[in-house]
Amino acid sequence: MVEGAISKADKTEFTECWNAVWRTPYIMKLALSAGIGGFLFGYDTGVISGALLYIREDFKEVDKKTWLQETIVSMAVAGAIFGAATGGWLNDTFGRKFSILIADVLFFAGALVMSIAPVPWVIIIGRIFVGLGVGMASMTAPLYISEASPHKIRGALVSMNGFLITGGQFLSYLINLAFTDVKGTWRWMLGIAGLPAVIQFGLMLILPESPRWLYRKGKVDESRDILAKIYPAEEVENEMLAMKKSVEEEKEIEGSIGSSTFTQIKKAFGNAACRRALYAGIGVQVAQQFVGINTVMYYSPTIMQFAGFASNKTAVALSLITSGLNAVGSIVSMAFVDRYGRRRLMIVSMVGIISCLIVLSVVFFQASVHAPKISSVESAHFGNNTCKAYANAPNPSSWNCMKCLAKQADCGFCSSTNLYAPGACIAKTDALQGACKAEKRVWYTKGCPSKFGFLAVVFLGLYIIVYSPGMGTVPWIVNSEIYPLRFRGVGGGIAAVSNWTSNLIVSLTFLTLTEHLGSSGTFLLFAGFSFLGLIAIFFLVPETKGLQFEEVEKMLQKTYSPFRKNIATKEISEHTK
Repeated sequence: MVEGAISKADKTEFTECWNAVWRTPYIMKLALSAGIGGFLFGYDTGVISGALLYIREDFKEVDKKTWLQETIVSMAVAGAIFGAATGGWLNDTFGRKFSILIADVLFFAGALVMSIAPVPWVIIIGRIFVGLGVGMASMTAPLYISEASPHKIRGALVSMNGFLITGGQFLSYLINLAFTDVKGTWRWMLGIAGLPAVIQFGLMLILPESPRWLYRKGKVDESRDILAKIYPAEEVENEMLAMKKSVEEEKEIEGSIGSSTFTQIKKAFGNAACRRALYAGIGVQVAQQFVGINTVMYYSPTIMQFAGFASNKTAVALSLITSGLNAVGSIVSMAFVDRYGRRRLMIVSMVGIISCLIVLSVVFFQASVHAPKISSVESAHFGNNTCKAYANAPNPSSWNCMKCLAKQADCGFCSSTNLYAPGACIAKTDALQGACKAEKRVWYTKGCPSKFGFLAVVFLGLYIIVYSPGMGTVPWIVNSEIYPLRFRGVGGGIAAVSNWTSNLIVSLTFLTLTEHLGSSGTFLLFAGFSFLGLIAIFFLVPETKGLQFEEVEKMLQKTYSPFRKNIATKEISEHTK
């Protein structure tokens, strides 16, 4: 899952955060107002998973065309790539506050367009608008919070933005469930995202610009006035001096690596330490996506239907498990990342992910092998509506539910009154779906009745449990620590684009893969990608726990080897004994 950079914060910082906001509620007002952007980020990336089920019902061309479903889901990711790319320029040129307001306008416009969409391509336009907002919010919300927060509690408040992202995803699943029986279903699911955008827009109008951005633009007095509302009076001048020093250093760094993006990228890859850091940073970001996490987050209800849960409502309800565990996992990671280290946590996480994906592959294979057979008697029960592909098959006795639902057949399966007994393979029409349900039978179009379905739910849950605290959050932490100071901006940007691009590839191909490889083959393919990711992490990613930026840079001056104890890590280890 793409969550933007997640700053780590320890227990002391959270305690200090509580005390600070209790004394100065204005701090929390700033952080929560900007954090709505993180919430919208989470909501708009999660809500499509349930909405897609009902969009398929309303637009038959979407149901029949896998590529159209993938496009509806993934265009938000494509928009986010462009939004993140332009967000940096908007932040620097017009300020953090203006960028958040623009993101809100895009969120609202996208929600409105989707909610009234008369045809699928209008939904896609709305998803692009929302994606642009997501990309901007992923960059701007944590930046505004970090620059408008006291330095002692900055990590805790930025971490709150990460919690709001996963919280937004979880709430999107709850909203999906709430609207399953309401007329308009998916229109409400997608349209309601406009409300938080309006609230944030109103709040940001009355809140100040980032004090750091104001200082960089020469508006020193305005910057001081804002700091006076955040810090005790006796600390304001010290903070102004610290900001002055930091901004001067920042400008010096910009002067040393150039101002153009191309020049910065060229110098980053030309520096040995930064180049090795990029191999590690890009590696963990690509690995994070190619374990298949966003197939679960974007297509979770569809996967539940693959597992044999035909009801849209049931599929959405079961998807709450994965979303809830992901939200909890992001909190759990905060307790372990500084205790056990980044590298170890990612390796353990990857081993768990590979194990779960292999088991899921076996579960879906067994489900397909043991799918109910097709009964010619049951099929004839619905009159002259037997599936043509089944009726014309040279060996129809070999057919089972999975063959009936294959893309080539394009038919539906009506279960027997005994769910696991042979059922009917008939034409996929609304009339026959109604006739099937009228006889208290279950209608299947995506997956088949299976005694293995509950195992799919269990291991999807375990997959999230092992993913979220490790590969879910640690890659962002590694990317915040591994680059030499002068290349942190460009390095983090390259890695983030790698993450979004990988996300786009995975979300744009998942359903097509399931059509050609089956659910079992697709999860096995992701297990293979995960194994390659594990090898990359083992050989390319050093441990950065407890190291200063200078120590990390010194360590990467030489080619990193997992079999060689680096001096910096050894010194830290001895120091902490």
